[in-house]
Amino acid sequence: MNTLEEAKRQVTEDFSLYEEWLDKYEYLIELGKNLEPFPEELKTDDRLIKGCQSRVWLDCRKEGDTLYFKADSDAIITKGIISLLIGVYSGRRASEIEEDDFSFINDLGLRENLSPTRANGLASMIETIRRYAEQ
Repeated sequence: MNTLEEAKRQVTEDFSLYEEWLDKYEYLIELGKNLEPFPEELKTDDRLIKGCQSRVWLDCRKEGDTLYFKADSDAIITKGIISLLIGVYSGRRASEIEEDDFSFINDLGLRENLSPTRANGLASMIETIRRYAEQ
């Protein structure tokens, strides 16, 4: 498995392949389509991320100090965004996640190119991942 910095750099490079935001949205949609299936029995209220306009479920399994995430959403772009995040952070030590500043999201230009409600949802996704790391 690559390091956290390598994973963030890879996502940044993948995003930079596309100049137009329409293409970047298509890339996010593809990420969402490739997300591992999320079991229906895990779609519970305690796994719903608060602050998202669409419904986003995030499950976290801890093995030792390592966190493994699974997620799903009922909105395709949002599903791509959470897929991007868990692709970077799943399988990482809690301390790595806790110490990370998530600034690569700013480097992608994602916040500026999302609707305000989706940008708030992104912030809620990041906050929820951080909370799991702090527990």
